[in-house]
Amino acid sequence: MGTNTKYKDSVFTFLFNDPDKLRELYCAIEGVNLPADIPIKINTLNDVLFMGQLNDVSFLIGDKLIVLIEHQSTINPNVALRLFMYAGRVYEKTIDKKGIYSTKLIPIPRPEFYVLYNGTAPYPDEGIVKLSDMFTKSDFFGLPEKSPALDLEVRIININHGHNEEIVKRCKTLRWYSVFVSKVREYQKEGMNLEESIKQAIKYCIEHDILKDFLEEHGTEVENMLLTEWNLEDAKEVWREEGREEGREEGLLNTARNAITEGASLEFIQKITGLDIKIIKNLKSEQ
Repeated sequence: MGTNTKYKDSVFTFLFNDPDKLRELYCAIEGVNLPADIPIKINTLNDVLFMGQLNDVSFLIGDKLIVLIEHQSTINPNVALRLFMYAGRVYEKTIDKKGIYSTKLIPIPRPEFYVLYNGTAPYPDEGIVKLSDMFTKSDFFGLPEKSPALDLEVRIININHGHNEEIVKRCKTLRWYSVFVSKVREYQKEGMNLEESIKQAIKYCIEHDILKDFLEEHGTEVENMLLTEWNLEDAKEVWREEGREEGREEGLLNTARNAITEGASLEFIQKITGLDIKIIKNLKSEQ
């Protein structure tokens, strides 16, 4: 297992970039026991970024396509749309395009979507987000509204301490990862800054045989990844607040400047600000 040199992995994607760990995780989520030799093929899209990070994991297990996302902030209400677009890219990547025009039915893997929630805001043990919840509601010339011809369902699972303990118990890697994140937050509450909290959490986990081999081999990488992840989450909150407090236009410009400084992609900055891409490029050239 190695780091992706072109893109920045999240700690979650880096840790679970392993067929055995993904098999264990899927069995824990679904409460099933699958044979150790059931094939797993990881097909995570390496060019799909969120805040400059790879935080999606997709893989084939048997005849199913599984897409996982970890959230360390509040649940994004648009996550179903994001996963819908992601799944289309995965199918496009893995299916023979010529076969689409065949007279024979092409069997495709059945999709399942999960968000593992690890944020600090309160959230129930589980929740469901549907793509159809985003569809506009309108009275179209008085015609009765039909059931949506397209939908996608995302199962959101809270993996914080005290939630879904049976799932966490069944997957040792997920359990230890949850403990590691919890220790970082514990040290922060004690007054340590983020960098020191991560260092102390890594030290604690190694001493207590929690992800020991992983952290001994990749401790520095994990520290850098988590610093990037959590600093970006904090930055997003600051940017939102600045946008509310300042005039709309100037607030959006400052949001873009801050995002550029933090290394966010131009496309992502355009998405969160709505600014013209030329304006964002000009702001970047000024720095």
